[in-house]
Amino acid sequence: MNFDQLNLAPAILRAVQEQGYTAPTPIQAQAIPLVLEGHDLLAGAQTGTGKTAGFTLPMLHKLSTTPARQPGAIRALVLTPTRELAAQVEESVRTYGQYLDLKSTVIFGGVGMNPQVDRIRRGVDILVATPGRLLDLEGQDHIDLSNIEILVLDEADRMLDMGFIHDVKKVLALLPRDKQSLLFSATFSDEIRELVTACSRAPRACRSRRPTPRSSASRRSSTPWAAPARRTCWRT
Repeated sequence: MNFDQLNLAPAILRAVQEQGYTAPTPIQAQAIPLVLEGHDLLAGAQTGTGKTAGFTLPMLHKLSTTPARQPGAIRALVLTPTRELAAQVEESVRTYGQYLDLKSTVIFGGVGMNPQVDRIRRGVDILVATPGRLLDLEGQDHIDLSNIEILVLDEADRMLDMGFIHDVKKVLALLPRDKQSLLFSATFSDEIRELVTACSRAPRACRSRRPTPRSSASRRSSTPWAAPARRTCWRT
């Protein structure tokens, strides 16, 4: 299978091709069609399997090919456990959405709020955030989450391990019921399954356990796997 067979928008395929990638990883090949079909998703995927593109590409496609329910509203929210992962995800959104008329930004703690507030006020379609800073800004009425169309919980198991379960539940309570929910996790504890029940409707499941080789990576600094002769896919 190659990316041309996944029915992604030409502008997205152009951006993917410019990065030198031709074929999806197993998790991408499973997840992307399910997301495009509108299903909620429960995906078992470790870092290194290409999971970020498994939700980034179909999210960009859906947002770029359907009108906003509320013009000017934040349409998609990606929650991550760490600022480093949040920055990486938002970079992927910008890279693969560079030819689309969509705006994104990232917010996390440990830095000043004012620049983040300014970017949000200018309008964003896709918001990547850590739970704590998101709740801080929402509590100060800088963020309205009532029109979210797509929710992604990335590395949900790490969020729970880091003690964010209560913050995540607070965020879920701020979101509309009528949304598409995508949850990515390396493991599935009882708390993860509780989150799935709370935020999704009859989710479809897919799983990939094997990390992508080094030469297939868009983040090349953290994988010990040997490189094949040709890049065909990427990882987070």
